[in-house]
Amino acid sequence: MPISLELSSRVEKDTLLQALVKTEPTLWLNPDLKPIEESLSSRCLHQVDSDDAAARLQRFAPFIVQQFPETAAAGGLIESPLRFAPKLKDVLERYYDQTLPGNLLLKCDSHLPISGSIKARGGIYEVLKYAESVALDAGLLNKKQCYSRLADPELRALFSRYSIVVGSTGNLGLSIGIMGAALGFRVTVHMSADARAWKKKLLREKGVEVVEYADDYSRAVEEGRKQALSQTKTHFVDDENSTDLFLGYSVAGHRLREQFDSQGIVVNEQNPLFVYLPCGVGGGPGGVAFGLKQQFGDNVHCFFAEPTHSPCMLLGMHTKLHDQITVQDIGIDNLTCADGLAVGRASAFIGQFMAPLLSGIYTVADEELLRLLVLLEQSEGITLEPSALAGVSGISYLSRPDNAYLQQHGLVDKMSKASHLIWATGGSMVPDTELNAYLDKGRSLFF
Repeated sequence: MPISLELSSRVEKDTLLQALVKTEPTLWLNPDLKPIEESLSSRCLHQVDSDDAAARLQRFAPFIVQQFPETAAAGGLIESPLRFAPKLKDVLERYYDQTLPGNLLLKCDSHLPISGSIKARGGIYEVLKYAESVALDAGLLNKKQCYSRLADPELRALFSRYSIVVGSTGNLGLSIGIMGAALGFRVTVHMSADARAWKKKLLREKGVEVVEYADDYSRAVEEGRKQALSQTKTHFVDDENSTDLFLGYSVAGHRLREQFDSQGIVVNEQNPLFVYLPCGVGGGPGGVAFGLKQQFGDNVHCFFAEPTHSPCMLLGMHTKLHDQITVQDIGIDNLTCADGLAVGRASAFIGQFMAPLLSGIYTVADEELLRLLVLLEQSEGITLEPSALAGVSGISYLSRPDNAYLQQHGLVDKMSKASHLIWATGGSMVPDTELNAYLDKGRSLFF
């Protein structure tokens, strides 16, 4: 894949870009990271916006319980387990031949109810917010009523006159499609070539229209946007720029604090928290990181993780070109087994919003993702989809005493009391045949 003369010259002068072009695993530390008071005060979204999103999800809880009984134990909240992973930590110490101080935890968004991935946060939230808006405008709902009435035939008939459109590599489409169909909306999901066949099949079984493309994620989003603009009573879920998606993800921040409090996990200056978030276009990890920063301030250190063949956010933030550059522009093919992260062009909204908040980004090779999948299954009995393993190797990067980030932020002597949180973004809905194929491929890489 040829590189333009202008970019070729830039690559020649930039060792980090050279590593990206060679698809070498790379750690980038964000030079624009700022103290929390300065960084959050300058943002266009604030705690009050996350609180509003949390309140809206609470209003919808009766409807969610009614439609999805698996959420009953949590009172209709869409939330995932938090668990310690000591066996995985022991395995990783041997695998990396490295001491990994502190605690290792998994945030199992892979097991979120309804759609089984982190997209169940932002995607479902945006659909619910749109439904609320339509019902309120029609005079068929007020915020003091029990939202279980959204399942009434009168409301379903109303929603059936409206459409929701989204472009997706798979998981966002699942969350939008499943909840949109449950409410009665007409839903169209434009899916890229990277999307797995089982996800398309499941959506069609739910009555969702699936439009397939031979191109990547950006084309699916572009075509979805065109469709939405050409129709009335149509809502386009813009994965690249939606503040509603972003705020839905951000609710994870105070939910995690509650889980930490209930499990006795302390986060303060002497007990830092490192969070490793798989990143595609950026909305999910960006929203979660924003929520975590609101809760834990400078004591949480958020890192995005991307495949070596799809490092769009690292490329956009490092060059400061954001959505004006693609991985293909520097000769990278954007082909990865981590289908949920197969994005060539990052969201400009997320890259710019996260500039003062994000600690850094690292990349992981596909072969590493598959090996880590095997190690997690063997140690903790959890099987994820490859993209969800991107967060696992973060603890290796951030546990090296010579790591520049630890030295810059005075963290070297605090690592024994650190908590490392891997955000496991998806996998529980993957068919066993596909999971077994991933595991077989991963096992083959050890021999």
